[in-house]
Amino acid sequence: MCCDSILVVVDHIDDVEWSALFHAEGLADDTPRHLTALLGDDAWAFVDWYSHLWSTTLRREGRAWPVTAPTALIVVELLDDPLLAPKDPSLADAMLVYVYAVGVAADLGDRAPDIRALVEKRTPELRSWTDAYLAADTDVRVRMWQDGTGLGALVLDQAALACFDLVPTLLQRTVPYLASQRARRRTCAAAAVGSLARHPSALAQRPVLLEQLMAVADAAQSAHDLATILIAIGHLGGDTRPWLTDPNAGVRGCAALAPDLAGDDTAERVLLELARSPREFGESFGDMAPPLQFQFKPYQDLLASGFRPVGSPGRSTPGAQC
Repeated sequence: MCCDSILVVVDHIDDVEWSALFHAEGLADDTPRHLTALLGDDAWAFVDWYSHLWSTTLRREGRAWPVTAPTALIVVELLDDPLLAPKDPSLADAMLVYVYAVGVAADLGDRAPDIRALVEKRTPELRSWTDAYLAADTDVRVRMWQDGTGLGALVLDQAALACFDLVPTLLQRTVPYLASQRARRRTCAAAAVGSLARHPSALAQRPVLLEQLMAVADAAQSAHDLATILIAIGHLGGDTRPWLTDPNAGVRGCAALAPDLAGDDTAERVLLELARSPREFGESFGDMAPPLQFQFKPYQDLLASGFRPVGSPGRSTPGAQC
């Protein structure tokens, strides 16, 4: 194994003050070890890393911890590394799904300026709260979330804002994978682009990105991939109406979920059909799970609710920060 690649990763990891950050299990000083393990050949370390990435560096509902943004930056830098699991190409796909999830966590909509103003105003208090939290034991930490100051919630808003500020970099590093030779990687990249390009800085890019996503959709090799890509297209305001009459119920359903189709008669009929027989949606993908977006809120809730009709509160949720 070449050491140069690992040294570069270590240098980037060392640029982060991990001991000043926390995740679901407390102090984030264990995160660098898990990230470095991605370029090793220890299978057990890989398992630990995967669990750490998904269950520890993101909150249970898919939102950000303070550790999320720096972790996402390292993850996206590792995507190009030849030492990244050369015998298991699915690992890079999983990392693109993580980037998708960070994009969802970063989708602050019009809340970003207000959060930024409040964070800047209370930065010393947030630092003090975080320092106390990192030094506390488990029982004290639990109480700190309920201390009545609201600082804990604002620390988490600050973490989401850090992800928001990172989105332009994540998007730039993700777009090239839309042209990957691997169909699954193109699909995962499309999902990530669909969440990241909702960022205000990507407004001028969206027409070109939508053209690219349409091309990826045209080249999709399965109903599962096509449905995943259609959700991404819908996220960015693209036209998914051509797929409302697709023979596959899952493809029709994902096309109908585009926020811009709220009130469209054909989309409404598609979702009403799925609401009457939600099992058909899952069965339409054969032995595969529903599109990756349904692993996260708000689509996870939509699937659990059995597809509410167009115009209901559930219908307006996809594509928006919940």
